[in-house]
Amino acid sequence: MAEQSQVRAGSVRRVAVASAIGTTIEWYDYFIYSTATALVFNKAFFPSLSPSAGTLAAFATLGVGFVARPIGGIVWGHFGDRVGRKTMLVLSLVLMGIATAGVGVLPTFAQAGVLAPVLLVVLRLLQGLSAGGEWGGAALMAVEHAPAGRRGRYGSFSQIGVPAGLILAQLVFFGVGNALSAEEFRSWGWRLPFLASLVLVAVGLVIRLRVEESPVFARLRESGERSRVPIADVLRQRPREVLVASASFIANTAIGYVFFAYLLSYGTSVLKLSSDTMLVVVIAGSVTWLVSIIASAIWSDHVGRRPVYLAGSVLLVVWAVPFFLLVDTRQVWLLIVAVVVLNLGLGATYGPQSALFSELFEPRFRYSGASFSYAVGAVLGGSFAPLIAVELQTSTGTSLSVSLYMVGVGLISLVAVLAFPRTPVTAG
Repeated sequence: MAEQSQVRAGSVRRVAVASAIGTTIEWYDYFIYSTATALVFNKAFFPSLSPSAGTLAAFATLGVGFVARPIGGIVWGHFGDRVGRKTMLVLSLVLMGIATAGVGVLPTFAQAGVLAPVLLVVLRLLQGLSAGGEWGGAALMAVEHAPAGRRGRYGSFSQIGVPAGLILAQLVFFGVGNALSAEEFRSWGWRLPFLASLVLVAVGLVIRLRVEESPVFARLRESGERSRVPIADVLRQRPREVLVASASFIANTAIGYVFFAYLLSYGTSVLKLSSDTMLVVVIAGSVTWLVSIIASAIWSDHVGRRPVYLAGSVLLVVWAVPFFLLVDTRQVWLLIVAVVVLNLGLGATYGPQSALFSELFEPRFRYSGASFSYAVGAVLGGSFAPLIAVELQTSTGTSLSVSLYMVGVGLISLVAVLAFPRTPVTAG
């Protein structure tokens, strides 16, 4: 019996580590696009536009990827509930790797004209399809393997892949940017982080292929209780859960993209700080985000998901105005204070998410419910958040308008958190 328990514990840890590494690689691919959008895509793909219009166009391509995420959530969710969590995780990683490496070999506008931004949009759509289903699979694999009472802790392994992928993306761009001259980086150096994805994806595939299928799905397969059309069932039977889950994620993804996508552009183009300085600031915030995710997820196992979410949601609302007041000082240490506090809120509204979304839906349509809710929240919050921020700051001439936008999305999610069901479905 003790030996079986040790084997079981080892299997759970292996799945958790695989979830963290796999999602880190997946989100590295997704975030190098965000970083390149802020640093080089306006000139590489939209050189005929003014600097501000080129930045707007570049951020618009960033938002296009979100359009595909609910579709990815439906497709990946359907087959994740019908075929299995593990299979869809492997396929999502392959698709993301192909799309990301494709960006690395794209011709620029100077080389291919209007075809270049068109192909950029197509590849971003493929990234969105992959991201729409990736999170749900990784989250369920971690949570459904976890012992009762520790779902928040184990679910956080899928969540830390987001800031870890962001940190990795920033470090790679920082390293490439410092190893090359400015001209070399703008000419061809920006392609290297995208091409490096091929190596990382190969590593991720080896890891994901070695983990066992979720025991919850294995029981569903044996009992024959799988839903025939899971997305239809979840929308019919759990519409309230889909609504509040989606709305709860709006603030996190909108404010998150203001932090790691818009802030880079704002710091370099408006505040005239160096890209190296802004990358360091974003890395500092991302490390805080990662630590906060783990701490808040563990906390949620003790006090419940709702109180942790509530604390984080309140912080995101009240910190929105001080955030840009500190950023606008151009003092690096105050910028770091601004992003550290902001990311405490982001972590508290992201760390318990895997466990919470899993507990909201029955196992037979859980992949569809969790993935679709996550993807819809991402679209409503993050799809055009950097674009909105650029337009607000450009039209008003003040970052206060961006702060008020952050307050608005924060209040939407705060109301959704207050509406969370107090007796969620169990993860078993």
